[in-house]
Amino acid sequence: MNHAPLPDPIDDLLDVLDLEREGSTSIHVASPQGIGEDLADSDGDVFVGRSQPMPHGRVFGGQVLAQCLVAAGRTVTPVENSSDTAERHIHSMHGYFLRPGDANRPLRFLVERMRDGRSFSARRVHAIQDGRILMSIIMSFQEEADGLDHQLDMPQVPGPDGLRSDKEIMERVPHPVAQATARSRPVEIRHVEPLLLAPGEPGASEQSVWLRIARELPDDSLLHAAILAYASDYVLLEPVLRRHGIGWGDPRLRPASLDHSMWFHRPVRVDDWVLYTQSSPSAQAGRGLGLGHMYAADGTLVATVGQEGMVRLKG
Repeated sequence: MNHAPLPDPIDDLLDVLDLEREGSTSIHVASPQGIGEDLADSDGDVFVGRSQPMPHGRVFGGQVLAQCLVAAGRTVTPVENSSDTAERHIHSMHGYFLRPGDANRPLRFLVERMRDGRSFSARRVHAIQDGRILMSIIMSFQEEADGLDHQLDMPQVPGPDGLRSDKEIMERVPHPVAQATARSRPVEIRHVEPLLLAPGEPGASEQSVWLRIARELPDDSLLHAAILAYASDYVLLEPVLRRHGIGWGDPRLRPASLDHSMWFHRPVRVDDWVLYTQSSPSAQAGRGLGLGHMYAADGTLVATVGQEGMVRLKG
């Protein structure tokens, strides 16, 4: 049987993030009671996009985060009564994952222009599939400005050179999901600690990984921020699993992202190495909290991330 060649993972990600604008500003959304209603706004913008193919058939949460960011960012333009006509960049996002999505069906993104002030612009985005909201998120964009400046120092960890990539490790795992992930993942990741695949002894609730897109990307700050948000969802719950000696291959494990917050502190390029340090201060009631800091290779703190996820063990 002949199989179609897999697309280049980086080309595929860039295509997924290149959303198309729809002419309609109204989307039919089913209410929890099953009674339909239209989400519409005179200042609303609707974008449509597809998903990356996934071995389990569900949309990757980081992809939805990144697409929501692209959709919101494309509606942010310099404001006429602003202090100047400077571009506004994402500085924070706070959202909830409400439902899983089907990776084989299109997604639509409804952007509500909540406010355009002198320095800040606020947007709310609903990611919608088949009339149901998958994610709801609020974002804020700001013009560049001067002010107080300090940061948490980057921890001393081994650099990416000499560390094995996750792709190289997973290619050798005799499991179709691991091998499919190795072939399709667009972001190169190198764990400082051993990659968490098999069960082990309970350990520290923290870890570090290096990540990058291993190819030069366009000078588009929105694109780099979107891919950073995409990558932030990969491993943020791993410190919860490490603390309890649980591997991703444990058949009892039922993980799912519940919410996601991210603060973008300084400009970043994701085609350079980024250090992503994570920790988990708490796990309880079937939920685990992950916190992360992202640093450019020169030690600049570029982003802070927080996510709570469902971490259940069945059987």
